[in-house]
Amino acid sequence: MKINLISDTVTKPTVGMLEAMMTAEVGDDVFKADPSVNALEEKVAKLFGMEAALFFPSGTMTNQTAIKLHTQPGEQLICDKYAHIYNYEGGGVSFNSGVSCKLVDGERGMMKAEQVEQAINPPDFYHSPLTKLVCIENTTNKGGGACWDFEELKRIKTVCDSNGLNYHLDGARIWNALVAKNEAAKDYGALFDSISVCLSKGLGCPVGSVLVGDKKLIDDALRVRKVLGGGMRQAGFLAAAGIYALDNHIERLVDDHNRAKEIGEVLSGLDFIKKVEPIETNIIIFELDESKLSSELFLSKLEENGISIIGMGQGKLRIVTHLNYTKDMHSVFLEVLQKIV
Repeated sequence: MKINLISDTVTKPTVGMLEAMMTAEVGDDVFKADPSVNALEEKVAKLFGMEAALFFPSGTMTNQTAIKLHTQPGEQLICDKYAHIYNYEGGGVSFNSGVSCKLVDGERGMMKAEQVEQAINPPDFYHSPLTKLVCIENTTNKGGGACWDFEELKRIKTVCDSNGLNYHLDGARIWNALVAKNEAAKDYGALFDSISVCLSKGLGCPVGSVLVGDKKLIDDALRVRKVLGGGMRQAGFLAAAGIYALDNHIERLVDDHNRAKEIGEVLSGLDFIKKVEPIETNIIIFELDESKLSSELFLSKLEENGISIIGMGQGKLRIVTHLNYTKDMHSVFLEVLQKIV
């Protein structure tokens, strides 16, 4: 039995999703003539209570498009030091938009409104970049799947409004946050100027992310997507997977969260584990006591049992539960962990 817990991006379509894909009505989405893509965009926009949406091949492209639309070259955005847009998008902020990042030292990828306010450069001080955008990531990947306090997000929104800043949400795993915190997507839509949501992580689609915003932003995003090479033709086969996932795979995220917490409990009871970070959703980040068991040996022991996880650097390891991580796999994994010495 192979158990891949490297990421929730390793999933394969379910039988129901494949059937939806194979029976999808398609057209040429570059001409906005794919009915399945149009239906997905309308569905996501309505879900968040926003005017419009646009389907993209990847979450990185949705984030990069939003940043491009909210800023001009030479300006600056504010984000946490753990932010995906800074750490894991290939330097796209500077490459695509000519924008720099002001990093905030938050907690597990989450900033406070006071920190955001302090990070804003004085608009009349032309020696420093003009601050134009605040970017939030929910849940936080590098922060171990942590969920933001919505009240704090509202306080940051007040700071943005007071300083004329745009507000973008990298909601790659927003579905996990919505389920874990019992929150409503429309509340997020009312708060942010743009939201990027991913379909290929917790929801189990093979490809796809969606950018949501007002009609003007999405009209402009269509042009940026073209420039970045993101136009797809009969993308309705992929959009159909997204529609199916939104209808069938959100509530089941609870299973991923519960299994992640159970893994965390087992890890916490092992004497060679130095630390397990708080677990709210489907990501477990932990550290080993290298004097008792090295990361290299631990990973190799897991591989010997057909289990794959990933290192995040700085001595941290990561496990991500997902759609294809079954109850049987879970039992096997917990048993293997308890036998490692």
